[in-house]
Amino acid sequence: MTDIGYEAWLGSGRNAGSIGSGLDAGGGLRLEQIAVTADLAGCGPLARAVEELAEGLEALLGRRPEVVAESRRSGSCVLIGTARTSAVIDDVLSGSSSGGSIVGPEGYCIRVRKRSASQQCCIVLAGMTEKGVLYGAFHLLRLLRTGHDLTALDVTENPAFALRMINHWDNMDGSIERGYAGRSIFFRDGEVLAGSKRITDYARLMASIGINGIAVNNVNVHELETQLITERYLPQVARIADVFRSYGITLYLSVNYASPIQLGGLGTADPLDESVRSWWRDKIADIYRYIPDFGGVVVKADSENRPGPFTYGRNHADGANMLAEALEPFGGLVLWRCFVYNCHQDWRDRSTDRAKAAYDHFKPLDGRFKDNVILQIKNGPMDFQVREPVSPLIGAMEQTNQMVEFQITQEYTGQQRDVCYLVPQWKEVLDFDTRCCGEGSTVRRIAAGEVHPYKHSGITAVSSVGDDANWTGHHLAAANLYGYGRLLWNPGLSAEEIALEWIGLTFGLKREDSDAAVTHRILLESWPAYEQYTAPLGVGWMVSPHYHYGVDVDGYEYSKWGTYHFADRDGIGVDRTQATGTGYTAQYQPEVGERYEHLDTCPDELLLFFHHVPYTHVLKSGATVIQHIYDTHFAGVEQVDKWIAEWKQLKADRVDADRYAHILERLQMQLENARQWRDVINTYFYRKSGIPDAHGRVIY
Repeated sequence: MTDIGYEAWLGSGRNAGSIGSGLDAGGGLRLEQIAVTADLAGCGPLARAVEELAEGLEALLGRRPEVVAESRRSGSCVLIGTARTSAVIDDVLSGSSSGGSIVGPEGYCIRVRKRSASQQCCIVLAGMTEKGVLYGAFHLLRLLRTGHDLTALDVTENPAFALRMINHWDNMDGSIERGYAGRSIFFRDGEVLAGSKRITDYARLMASIGINGIAVNNVNVHELETQLITERYLPQVARIADVFRSYGITLYLSVNYASPIQLGGLGTADPLDESVRSWWRDKIADIYRYIPDFGGVVVKADSENRPGPFTYGRNHADGANMLAEALEPFGGLVLWRCFVYNCHQDWRDRSTDRAKAAYDHFKPLDGRFKDNVILQIKNGPMDFQVREPVSPLIGAMEQTNQMVEFQITQEYTGQQRDVCYLVPQWKEVLDFDTRCCGEGSTVRRIAAGEVHPYKHSGITAVSSVGDDANWTGHHLAAANLYGYGRLLWNPGLSAEEIALEWIGLTFGLKREDSDAAVTHRILLESWPAYEQYTAPLGVGWMVSPHYHYGVDVDGYEYSKWGTYHFADRDGIGVDRTQATGTGYTAQYQPEVGERYEHLDTCPDELLLFFHHVPYTHVLKSGATVIQHIYDTHFAGVEQVDKWIAEWKQLKADRVDADRYAHILERLQMQLENARQWRDVINTYFYRKSGIPDAHGRVIY
């Protein structure tokens, strides 16, 4: 494939000219060889690491380094290997020169060393495992391609989270639920695309940002997808698993809870029925015969009309444990989604609150799940809105493994037509202090397994990838995919740093370039801007039903799905307080719940999520609610207009013509979307409130 954008952040070294000095400075780091401490038979992660280094160095230096055994190394080289294969490797792994830190099973060290005899330098890349070496190879190439000086290199890194996953919502007809970048890369017309080179290229991209688990099919498992765990499709699925394995990635499948009925001919899927349990034990054993390192299953049950244990009067622990029992002998996991709520809510009943559902269903079951069950909890209590509070269920269960679920695909944040860089949002979530074990109980530490003694924990996200030439539809949307992986490896990285890194790798722009500054500014301003022209003060959901792109203020207001704003002539917002509302604030730890409970302490950006207030309510900014709505919606449009003007000023020779034109076209589409949002929202609330804009701007 040669399409612009296909290589994403792993391009051919466009900015190689800016990094040559880093290879030659002072220490003679010309990297003429790649020396390996182990046999390269097969195509495992170590072989992939050598391949990546050879191709990457050739692209950067104009010559391909020779691959040799450690015993044959001479001159400047990259020496790579795993623990207990070389004295040099073991010495590096024992601790960094600055004092040392333990290298974990997926971690690595990269260090420059001099050979005393010749004073020639080499870069030692050491990992405890082959996966660690592969991650280290990508890190080294990232440093080379972004112009870092390597002469005093001393890096020791371990991933922050054990499970670093992506969930695909791909269907076997080739469609993707909430997909905005073309069709599935895994399935087409009822078949598995097992031999597709694109799957290999995708695995390579994901390994480069540290992803170690991928579920390839939709959590809404339809009739044909249910058959993925049968003899009909398992041989093809196993071929994908083989590709993933070579890049250190474990394959997972979403399964249909009702499979014993649909595939096994049983009359029930009751998790306490022995015939059902036996069927699952046999089926899971079948999967492992084809995929010995199968990661496990993702399950969406009893939500949005999906089957589940509720049908039989059982609870989620009963359902999850049945599958966990079958997977346990093989080391497999059950990733049980907590997106569960009464989907036939009556809009007339203000006491029912969809936001409370996950906590209400799962908190009472703490301690009743098996050790290989992980509850997969959306970052917010609703559904990936541009702004919502952190789910109170995260960290609330001390004895039940948990992982956090984000959404890379921009379902409610512009659908990869509008640019919306989500890394700042994810960082806010990770840094949120739940107080579940006192101060410092951040989501980041919970997902890392540091707050509670979880046996398994981590983060997953819904994929943004399709078969479009540039993977994510919008060229700038790839920043979210890249940023997600980098954040999972090291959540200490700033959103600004991740964006700069991605821009340099993707466009070959130096940090000091004005063009890089424009692109960086657009990314960093995009999430606040999208929030400005769509969702005021945390209310959310004013989107076209089912489609979720474009404005429809009352689209869900009288819906069974339970996502309301309750706007009337006097005010707007949902009362979720204990004192007068749904009581949702009580699900948080007291320090957090009290902050949300009261108008004087509730953050303005979440005000309408927690409170119904008059349009004349004065915010902490000094503006009234209605004036804030007007001001932000005008400001959001002005921001997009400003980006277009700045993008048009880019130097024509710095960003290739195809990507330049594509991004400009998307920004112009975004401007039209923002204008529509501005005019509909402002007009709606002007007509509701009867209060004019203080600045006399046009409202219809």
